[in-house]
Amino acid sequence: MPSLLNRIPRIWKRAYLIICSWYALNFAVSTFFEWRFENPYAYVLWNGFFLFEALCLFIALIFVWSHFLARFNAPVQIGGHLGGIMVFFLIMGTLSYYFTDYMEGFVYFDHWKEYMMGMMSWDALRFYDQYIITVGVYYVLRYFENLQKQEQEKSELALKNKEMQISLLKSQINPHFLFNTLNSISTLVSTSKEQARRVITQLSDIFRYALDSHSGKLVKLADEIEFIENYVLIQQVRFGDRLRFEKSIDPSCLAIEIPPMILQPLVENSVKYGLAPKADGGTIYLTVKRSGPIVKFEVRDNGLGVKAPKVLDGSSSGVGMRNTDQRLKSYYGPGATLRVKATETGYSVSFFIEAPTLADTMTADSPEKIETLPV
Repeated sequence: MPSLLNRIPRIWKRAYLIICSWYALNFAVSTFFEWRFENPYAYVLWNGFFLFEALCLFIALIFVWSHFLARFNAPVQIGGHLGGIMVFFLIMGTLSYYFTDYMEGFVYFDHWKEYMMGMMSWDALRFYDQYIITVGVYYVLRYFENLQKQEQEKSELALKNKEMQISLLKSQINPHFLFNTLNSISTLVSTSKEQARRVITQLSDIFRYALDSHSGKLVKLADEIEFIENYVLIQQVRFGDRLRFEKSIDPSCLAIEIPPMILQPLVENSVKYGLAPKADGGTIYLTVKRSGPIVKFEVRDNGLGVKAPKVLDGSSSGVGMRNTDQRLKSYYGPGATLRVKATETGYSVSFFIEAPTLADTMTADSPEKIETLPV
């Protein structure tokens, strides 16, 4: 029994105690006035106490009955409660008869029938009210419990979505990129230990940034660009002068916050499908510029473009670009969707977000900062 009680939610226990306390007050007042002004005998007080005990028992049973009916559709519930009211009236009415007329010697069926028929007037309302109020409390509590459950499910869904995004963020660091980098480091150890140490540091910074991205917080554009630069520098160890990188960043945009690793799949896409298959390689251009509150991001290359032999998607699992598109729309709405353009001269991906103008940064019409990473 203790284990069964422990399984009952606290809110239902409190509701039961509140209802019983309310009826305890009602019974106490009505019984006292009957004893004081109508029937000054001790058994009146005892009768009121016994009826109150019976009512508390039935309140628990009504909760159980309502919980059982809740699994059915509305007509079944209504029919079940109509039957419940009649049973409740018969039992509570019979108990009331027992503690009044029966104890006075009216012990025959006709006496009980006459007593019950007499209660079919306004006196019966107190029994109906007791049942209806208890059922009403049950459905109100069940309604709020369902609301709470829905909120909990939403939170769990958001958590699962968060975990999925983290998993996708992990997958964006292409395993082939890691293997190729380790091979490059192995080669550099015998030719240039200093450069090998530098690549190891850059690789460490990349993975530290990826792990920090699991917190789900937005990052400054300056940090995202630093991450992209480390990524490209490592790729340049492998591709040499076949891979060049230029960036054109509006200084007023450096402090804006964006989802972490939102640009990496776009850059990897250009490296893997645009430039790597091309004999003489090419250049990746990263552009960020502001027009009022609207900030444009663009990653383009002068690689194979429409001649690329594979679908342009920067991940080994085929979800990199699609994941980026979904993440952008989840943060900024449908207007932030990726805009893809493939031509004979290359490939470009762009998107737009709305970001507030910062008073302590340079204005939007400041000259753009253009840099080319050394090979």
